[in-house]
Amino acid sequence: MINRYLAKTIGPVSVPCLLLGLLFFAASLTPSLLPRGPDLQGILGGLVTAIGYLIGQIIALGWQAADLPRLSGRPAKVLVALISIPLFAFYFWVFGSSLSWQNDIRQKMGMEPADALHLATLLPLAIATFAVAFAMGRLVASLFRLIRARFYRIMPPRRANVLGVVAVILILFIVSRDGIFDRVVTGLDESYEAAQELFQDAPARPTTARMTGSATSLIDWTAMGKYGREFVTSGPDAQDITAFTGKPALDPIRVYVGRANGDTPRERAELALAELIRQGAFEREVLIVASPTGTGWIDPGLQDPVEYMHGGDIATVVAQYSYLQSPLALILETNTGLEQATALQDVVHGYWKTLPSDDRPRFYVNGLSLGAWSSMHATNMFRLLDDPIDGAFWAGPPFSSDFWNYVQKRRTPGSPWVQPTIGDGSLIRYASHTANGSKAASDWGAMRIMFLQYSSDPVVFYDPYSLWRAPPWMNDPPAADVSDDLVFIPIVTQFQLALDLALSFGAPPGHGHAYHAQDYIAPWVEVTAPEGWSPQDTEQLKAHCNLGYQMGCANSQR
Repeated sequence: MINRYLAKTIGPVSVPCLLLGLLFFAASLTPSLLPRGPDLQGILGGLVTAIGYLIGQIIALGWQAADLPRLSGRPAKVLVALISIPLFAFYFWVFGSSLSWQNDIRQKMGMEPADALHLATLLPLAIATFAVAFAMGRLVASLFRLIRARFYRIMPPRRANVLGVVAVILILFIVSRDGIFDRVVTGLDESYEAAQELFQDAPARPTTARMTGSATSLIDWTAMGKYGREFVTSGPDAQDITAFTGKPALDPIRVYVGRANGDTPRERAELALAELIRQGAFEREVLIVASPTGTGWIDPGLQDPVEYMHGGDIATVVAQYSYLQSPLALILETNTGLEQATALQDVVHGYWKTLPSDDRPRFYVNGLSLGAWSSMHATNMFRLLDDPIDGAFWAGPPFSSDFWNYVQKRRTPGSPWVQPTIGDGSLIRYASHTANGSKAASDWGAMRIMFLQYSSDPVVFYDPYSLWRAPPWMNDPPAADVSDDLVFIPIVTQFQLALDLALSFGAPPGHGHAYHAQDYIAPWVEVTAPEGWSPQDTEQLKAHCNLGYQMGCANSQR
């Protein structure tokens, strides 16, 4: 009885659709930007198998709706058998090659090769993932049949079918958007807020009056959050910098405003400006307005080197906009980062413009990942043309960044998408793990803009349109850390890149979205042009940042 009920609910499994799904599964074993372990490959394989099965079902429904002839009985079985022979040959070829494909990427990224595909892990996970997706699809189909049956009572069948589909789509949208979606956002935000230990005292509040969060500071120490407290208390001080350069140095100024320090982006920005003025930031040689990642984190490997370069004669200001990890903040809180970055630049740049041009710091903007995206959004034409900033350094710019896309599409014809040439290089240049951004046809102009992007970074090179066409970078010869066997496969490539996007932070340093100090240093030199700095100084700083410091270049808490 129960088996018959389940069979009726789940319905029959279509062999042709399953074969198409298995074709998608085999295609998912081909390489993409990052290497995949057996567990993740199994989940990816099960998901694309379900997508392939769904496409087969859609084609079958369209065939049936068009009243086209259908095979049944023995001829249908013979046709399925004939189709299966080349498909299974393709499966065996892919399985035989997939390990070498994955190890090719691993070798290019300096990783240990995998010894096997680990099918005992991969296949059960793929089957389980497909089963879950299949069951969810059947539940949606059951909902459609239930609604359609109600419509049959009051309207013709064709109209009932169409309205049934519309009703199911609306129900799923409302439930996910106004029910599950909102609760997920609220829950994530609350959990990350708790994880950042807001309103806790650790680490200890600074006792030095000049520092952000001290007793004389305008910014409440307890409301700054974990990443804000770490930012203002870490990094090199004057003593560290002098020990490295052998020259007198200043203590760098670091101002951080946590999300809980103000109710609105404008309020937090004005508080940041007041603290900058209190600490004398506009009397320094260099001023950087930095945008953090989604959680409010600033990469020490990105911040510390530039403070060494300028002998501590530098001030940096940051305003937090979210508690979520960057991928979640990008999807769930799209506008918060843009609003905060814009407010901070408006307020700080607006004050900076009122100062005499010969008696104010050089003005730079900076951001990593989602911070790069929000910083680019805030750096509008007014800041580029009306009393312009001195430069920008953006690392790992997300694929959705409007300014980045605008620049990419204006690359010199023939230059690679992952490392393009823009004009004569006097305004915009690119750096990577193999290029430092120093080479160009012309010298730098008055403003210097630098992008740092790794050729294997899916945060940068994910393409929503890869569902049906190859991303632009796939039309170029493979980059140094990209597999020579990477090919475009409609639909499958989209899901491969989406999985790469989720895995990008776990790539080896210098690949994927794992940016590190070694590749920040030379671009910072190009953008900020530290006085008296030499190529030997760059190499010395790289060595200093590689002496066992896990995050930045500093060796003490400030």
